[in-house]
Amino acid sequence: MTDITTALANKPIVEAIQYLLEQYPGAVAFSTSFGQEDQVISDIIWRNHLPVRVFTLDTGRLFQETYDLMDLTMARYKQPVEVFFPETSAVEKLVAEKGPNSFYESVENRKECCGIRKVVPLNRALEGVKIWITGLRAEQSENRHSMETLEWDEQRRLYKYNPLIHWGYDEVLSYLATHQVPYNKLHDKGFVSIGCAPCTRAIEPGEHPRAGRWWWEQSHKECGLHG
Repeated sequence: MTDITTALANKPIVEAIQYLLEQYPGAVAFSTSFGQEDQVISDIIWRNHLPVRVFTLDTGRLFQETYDLMDLTMARYKQPVEVFFPETSAVEKLVAEKGPNSFYESVENRKECCGIRKVVPLNRALEGVKIWITGLRAEQSENRHSMETLEWDEQRRLYKYNPLIHWGYDEVLSYLATHQVPYNKLHDKGFVSIGCAPCTRAIEPGEHPRAGRWWWEQSHKECGLHG
């Protein structure tokens, strides 16, 4: 990992991705949830014609605004986005046994739902991938403060490349405005971190960016994709 970390040091994002594509041809993928950070990375990839595989997870509980943005983004860039869904049988079993809103009842139930709808489909999407590009930023949540630009994911046996990890929120907004990148209209209504509709609310001024995710819990606000 030292060699690849050294090679990426101080490289602009486009050059870094080009290097990773050269080192791992056909095995570089970017996961987008169509959040602001992910829209920045998608624009960088497609604007520079980088042959990175782009995919998203459709949990079946997303906001209509997210689907609208997905449609707009695909029309704007005319590039394919692979969509991974949860396993039908697993969702059917969960809802039949615990109802459609079991995630409100306990942290364990919420993590079970996230596992079925997000983590399992993600693991399928990442099969054969050596470099997983993410839109993570350090200031998004406490457990991301210590993350580096390049990390080794031991569980999935791949590298995570986090090109925006040290970006500030203002830098993200500036990029979107400068390049006129489409974004989720919920961001204009106080939604910063957008996930599934039943598990996301707008935040108040001064609240932490992740306060709108699983707001009824006091535990750390992660779904299992990144921790």
